[in-house]
Amino acid sequence: MVAMLQDRFAAVLVQAQAGDAAAFAALWRDGQPMLLRYLAVTAPGQAEDLASQTWLRVIERLGGFRGDEPAFRRWLVTIARNLHIDHVRRAARRPEHLVPDHLSEDIPLAAAAPDAADLALTGLSTAAALRLIASLPPEQAELVALRVVVGLDVADVARVTGRTSGAVRVAVHRGLHRLRDTLTADAAVTRQAVPSSPV
Repeated sequence: MVAMLQDRFAAVLVQAQAGDAAAFAALWRDGQPMLLRYLAVTAPGQAEDLASQTWLRVIERLGGFRGDEPAFRRWLVTIARNLHIDHVRRAARRPEHLVPDHLSEDIPLAAAAPDAADLALTGLSTAAALRLIASLPPEQAELVALRVVVGLDVADVARVTGRTSGAVRVAVHRGLHRLRDTLTADAAVTRQAVPSSPV
């Protein structure tokens, strides 16, 4: 995951900390897709809510943040991770049973897609990749997501999750091998399922 702001990050951060809404929007555009992908693996079904809560925390604490763009991404996923852990603990103590919101189905959505076909294809491939990563054991899935999807380096993943760098390397290596084996097996099944055309 390539950082979008790169050399502009420091200036954008200072402006956002001073209350510039456009600068904060630039931080959001830079971090939101990565954050949603991470949460889609670690907290499926809650990614949007947790991302919103994460950005609210960022707004509250942005003035105290110091660091570069990779540090900001690490800070962002750490906030999201802690919120998710709190949510899981709270749900274990006081389970909630959600009911569907039928009112929202009657409200038409505003059309706002640059190119719906491209977005759909990108979304399908991204969703498939995230589902594949989420099929790993939860701890391994989180480490792979932080390393590959979020783009944190090994030391940062270790800091976020409280593990050693060596443990992160081993878990990510095993997770990626497991994903490769799954993809290889799926491709073999697909080849066998497709009938050969008569010549």
